Amino acid sequence: MSLQTEPKQRTVTPFRYDIVGSFLRPSTLKDARLKYQNGEITTEQLNEVENAEIVKLVQKQKEVGLQAVTDGEFRRSWWHLDFFWGLNGVERTIIEEGYRFNGATSRPETARLSGKISYSSHPFVAHYAFLKEAAGEDVVARQSIPAAAQFLFELDRADNKESTQAIYPNRQELLSDIAGAYKASILAFYEAGCRSIQIDDCTWGALCDQQFITVMEQIGVNVEEYAHELAKLNEEVVSGLPEDLVVTTHVCRGNYVSTFAGVGGGYEPIAQTLLSIDNYSGFYLEFDTERAGDFKPLRFLKDNQQVVLGLFSSKFGELENKEDILKRIEEATQYVDLDRICLSPQCGFASTEEGNHLTEEQQWRKLAFIKEIAEEIWK
Repeated sequence: MSLQTEPKQRTVTPFRYDIVGSFLRPSTLKDARLKYQNGEITTEQLNEVENAEIVKLVQKQKEVGLQAVTDGEFRRSWWHLDFFWGLNGVERTIIEEGYRFNGATSRPETARLSGKISYSSHPFVAHYAFLKEAAGEDVVARQSIPAAAQFLFELDRADNKESTQAIYPNRQELLSDIAGAYKASILAFYEAGCRSIQIDDCTWGALCDQQFITVMEQIGVNVEEYAHELAKLNEEVVSGLPEDLVVTTHVCRGNYVSTFAGVGGGYEPIAQTLLSIDNYSGFYLEFDTERAGDFKPLRFLKDNQQVVLGLFSSKFGELENKEDILKRIEEATQYVDLDRICLSPQCGFASTEEGNHLTEEQQWRKLAFIKEIAEEIWK
């Protein structure tokens, strides 16, 4: 099958060449955050630096040709925990050990319950309003948040399980409160002008990882039932939202200082459950290494949904081989029509403020490379 096709531009996310969202923090921002932590500058002074760097980042994203832009998660330390901490009933907690990656361990922080979960306001909404203004009208300003399933996943961790069950002895009440807080937050973003929201979700990468599956089974968890519970929770959150709000999701397999989590495994064990979640317009899926398996699971994709193939690694700066990329895209078309395929890096460039091991120049060159390939295919 030829990869050349008639021009079919997309006017909503995901776009033919796209991003997952986070960018390497510039040294100016890192220095300011360190000074703030040391009490050398005020919150207002840190915000001024963040604002200036986000404005420059938005402009750079436009220059590289992106049609959807983010704030790079420049105001966050983590891709997920900062959002959890902004919900009512959640507190930042230091634990004995952080998340384990292949050859690295993250900072030992988590989100633990201190009371019932609810939503009244969230700092991310004001952050989005700033991004929206900085982006202007010629690009889409996209907001990313961690999935409700990811929040539940965090609360179910061994470090947090006892406190979660103490506050929520009734599992259904826990699920209901998570869904309610999440839906309220998404509607608040919508009121602030957001029309493109991305749900980031590491749970699915874990649920198709044989190492994780074995551990879960050893402690008596039925992985298949847990997967359905997570899918149902995510679906509840994104159901009944305004029709002009485009909701996509990104499945991550670990992205911390250029390392990954688990031993890997294809999407097949969870593909039908994941891809059956209604109201997702697109799925950003990692396919940059053999750890992600083949494209056969894409057969479960619905006709009205896009898949964004994460064929390009955000973990290193070297560019992929173009012919290899084109060959893999052609392989994917055995299971999903070319018109429903888009391209992006497999993840962001800095899921945490530490960032991956590449330079800012390499980061932008990789995005330009993705655009170059996309424009060759969708002329």
